Amino acid sequence: MTRSKLSPIAKKQNIEYYIRMCQVILPDNLKGFKIYMIGIKGTGMTALAEILVSRGAVVSGSDVPENFYTDTALKKLNIKIFSPFSSDNIPDDTGLVIYSAAYSPDNNEEMYAIEQKDLPKMSYPEAIGALSRHSYSCGIAGVQGKTSTTGITGSILKELKLPVSVLAGSVIKSFGDSCTMLNGSKYFVAETCEYKRHFLNFHPKKIILTGIESDHQDYYPTYESILTAFLQYIDRLPQFSELFYCADDDGACEAARLSFSSRPDLIFIPYGEKASGDYKLTVSGVRDEKLYFSLAGFSGEFYLQIPGKHNALNAAAAIALSVSLLKEEYGEISMANVSAIKKAVSSYAGAKRRTELIGKVESKDILVYDDYAHHPTAIKSLLSGLRQFYPKRRIIADFMSHTYTRTEALLEEFASCFGDADMVILHKIFSSAREKYQGQVDAELLFNHTKKYHKNVFFFNEVLDAKNFVLEKLKPGDIFITIGAGDNYVLGTEILKELS
Repeated sequence: MTRSKLSPIAKKQNIEYYIRMCQVILPDNLKGFKIYMIGIKGTGMTALAEILVSRGAVVSGSDVPENFYTDTALKKLNIKIFSPFSSDNIPDDTGLVIYSAAYSPDNNEEMYAIEQKDLPKMSYPEAIGALSRHSYSCGIAGVQGKTSTTGITGSILKELKLPVSVLAGSVIKSFGDSCTMLNGSKYFVAETCEYKRHFLNFHPKKIILTGIESDHQDYYPTYESILTAFLQYIDRLPQFSELFYCADDDGACEAARLSFSSRPDLIFIPYGEKASGDYKLTVSGVRDEKLYFSLAGFSGEFYLQIPGKHNALNAAAAIALSVSLLKEEYGEISMANVSAIKKAVSSYAGAKRRTELIGKVESKDILVYDDYAHHPTAIKSLLSGLRQFYPKRRIIADFMSHTYTRTEALLEEFASCFGDADMVILHKIFSSAREKYQGQVDAELLFNHTKKYHKNVFFFNEVLDAKNFVLEKLKPGDIFITIGAGDNYVLGTEILKELS
């Protein structure tokens, strides 16, 4: 990819447009403070509700009547949920309305009502930003790997018993099948999203940067535009703050280099195989379905139960941030701390829809996985990790591309990313509700391009139309994995039902 030269840091003349100060700052003491949440069943909104309730807020909200996996968590919190949306739902004594970015006054009558009533309101990203003001906050950012890095970080901090709240973008098994780990509020670690510059609402004291490459083409039409957003985020760090960046990622290295030229006060800490210093990574390999690795600053090995070198990189970043927070809290790190870190890393069981083992058909030794990967780099890393973990198993990959704009911008990258799969199944493109696409790319074009790189590619427009084909093709010992941010995960569930 050709990258044009960028100024060392984005000019600040228009940044205030993107860094909108919260219309309402959450009070320090949330006890009894009444908050109404529109779109409360969303993963991030549910996680935010968990944090708000844990700090004493009285939360209610609304959403569509359909069941979501977040319903269980909301029920545990005893949150009253209104459905369908109606302007009559909003309590008169509401102190603040927090709304999902999916809704606006144009498509939601509750949003229209709060504008008419002039109720205090903020979006989900603004609310996370407001929360970050009240703690020593750390942001985990990057086009790939945010959720897993946040999950591993939270698992380590939980084992270390630091007073911290952690918010991830998916359910983390070691969080008790929750998106949050709540053990106090002195520190706050959150997955921060680059889409529409949402992370510019956050107030970080430290940042992990996993990587930068072209994505969200509906908002960032060029690589330079998304790089600029990350540079703006890094520039929000206070003086002498730490940036942990992946030395194996070209985009992260470029951002670190450009940031250093204008912010030499920051402390730049690399991690990865190409890094120098304590977090230089060496991946030893897979033994007994465990991924072993070492870090230059630590004696002995670490291991993960989840596949992929990319997860070793995520773990290295998580360890680096956790050690830094330990030093903030205690001034030093002990051997007992190192043992606790190794224990947390080795027991990390993954996140929902991140190389998630959905089930195993014992009688045929068939494994069914699901992964949210929807970018060619993530797909390639995912399949490479599975191949390394299971060198003797056939891998059948079922992929549904997410958004026409991303598919068009990365067509050849998508077509060529399935090299470690033995068979590839493609479907129609899963469009985003926010997308207004008028180009020429469709699923058939992706299929034809993929055939140039892979000899074993099949196409079924509708996801479940592939069910009988998959059942016919599966052999004992195979892996079947659904990949993407669409709804093709249902195929894996159906396959398991049939085979079980």
